[in-house]
Amino acid sequence: MRGPGVANGPAPAPAKPGAGRSRENYLKALLQLGAGEHVHVSALARHLGVSAPSVTNMVARLDDEGLVEVGERGAARLTAAGERAALRVLRRHRLLETFLARVLDLDWSEVHEDAEELEHHVSDRVLDAIDRFLGHPTDDPHGHPIPDRQGRLARRALSPLAALPEGSRARVREVRGGEDRARLTRWKRSGLVPGAQVRMLESHPDEGVFTLEIAGRRVVSGREGLDGVMIERRARGKS
Repeated sequence: MRGPGVANGPAPAPAKPGAGRSRENYLKALLQLGAGEHVHVSALARHLGVSAPSVTNMVARLDDEGLVEVGERGAARLTAAGERAALRVLRRHRLLETFLARVLDLDWSEVHEDAEELEHHVSDRVLDAIDRFLGHPTDDPHGHPIPDRQGRLARRALSPLAALPEGSRARVREVRGGEDRARLTRWKRSGLVPGAQVRMLESHPDEGVFTLEIAGRRVVSGREGLDGVMIERRARGKS
């Protein structure tokens, strides 16, 4: 754990190539998985596709830097400084996804991987220029809020589409799982994109079968096909 003050002794060794990228990936993962709570080593390892010992080592480094606090069994939670750093990474990622989709016309199923590569190399000056060029967007192509320059992130009260009662209408606000290209392709084909108006025609949660009206089309889907689609309710009651 970090002690108070600045320790005397030799200067730390130079960071290994890729260390900054790995550090930023951990911070972003803790922000997305934790929501202010501790994240267990196993959850971080699954999310990042690394081994548990690798997670333990990186968490210890982040703890030394004052970016995380470590709880029971090595679970980590972002400190205030860690959250600010993570939000800067998240802002870069989501602005780059938006640039790739709007300006370079890449499909929304492709932009996540490229933004993952670019986010560790773009300077703040270039990122601010991209933000201005795009007109200061508030959402990325998947509907996720983009943190502003001050690190403020919009908080939303969203519900899973599968929980929408029969007869109710809603608007798709965001889709989660931007790294899954196959799911994004299916959602786009079905019209389940941010901004789409939907109505639940029939809901059979026990069987996991749902019939929806999406942009005037009738679509039948299983629960798995709706997982990750988040909505804002627009109206209640049958119509």
